[in-house]
Amino acid sequence: MTRPCRITKAVIPAAGLGTRFLPATKAVPKEMLPVVDRPAIQYVVEEAVSAGLSDILMVTGRNKGSLEDHFDRSYELENVLRTKEEHGKLSRLTSSAAGADIHYLRQGDAQGLGHAVLRAASYIGENPFAVLLGDDLIDARDTLLARMAEVHARHGGSVLALMEVPREQIFRYGCAAVAGTGEHDVVRVTDLVEKPSPDLAPSTYAVLGRYVLDPEVFTVLRRTLPGRGGEIQLTDALREMCLAGARGPVHGVVFAGRRYDTGDPGDYLRAVVQLAWEREDLGPGFRSWLGEFVRSNAPRVPAVQGAGLE
Repeated sequence: MTRPCRITKAVIPAAGLGTRFLPATKAVPKEMLPVVDRPAIQYVVEEAVSAGLSDILMVTGRNKGSLEDHFDRSYELENVLRTKEEHGKLSRLTSSAAGADIHYLRQGDAQGLGHAVLRAASYIGENPFAVLLGDDLIDARDTLLARMAEVHARHGGSVLALMEVPREQIFRYGCAAVAGTGEHDVVRVTDLVEKPSPDLAPSTYAVLGRYVLDPEVFTVLRRTLPGRGGEIQLTDALREMCLAGARGPVHGVVFAGRRYDTGDPGDYLRAVVQLAWEREDLGPGFRSWLGEFVRSNAPRVPAVQGAGLE
């Protein structure tokens, strides 16, 4: 068996319109919405860099110029902060993302996630690569990508991130049919279904927005027809790879760590609260305020007339 290549490249699709966050995303990319004090996309890039994936391609669309601006140096701002000796604020501009070599490519006619990944084919070449979606933020203390890379190094093929969810929620995700491997957090993926109804779902394993993919996926995507929503679905291509065994198996790493969903406004707000709660600098004051806010706004049960009377 040929030894799998080391993974060094990552693709981050960032061309979505973010319609669930309108009107905020009319002029601001959804990837730039702040999660506490950093845009969501920064968490994703920092995760890739911490896993050793410093060669990054962002597949973008129209009105996404602020993504490039954010990861560029702002010499004027730095000089102002340095002149004012505001070193604390200056240090906040320092990020592990600065160590990434980030490239940008327009998706053009957006035809779904599979199409966005296919646009990266010439950049990736014939090597395995990672795909990170911005709706799922993985806590920096959990090394999901590194674990996926380890599984790929041993088995080759492709590796998906999976998470168990309540069956009634599986319709929101791609769903994997799996077989055991003897490792508690690794399964063999035997089939995939995009957003199945709960009664038809083959399992409660949802596909998260992290993938390690064999470059054979590009060949499969080129012949994948539009599926759900009239878009080219990455799930459909991966399903073919599961069933055909093309270029190695498809495995899943079952993730049970800390994940923050920013996919819709409600989940986004919960992610902000969770991350602010955990922060050493913001957490103590925020937790105190939030506890008092909840107590003072808890619904009061009205007294029942005549209660306690004989």
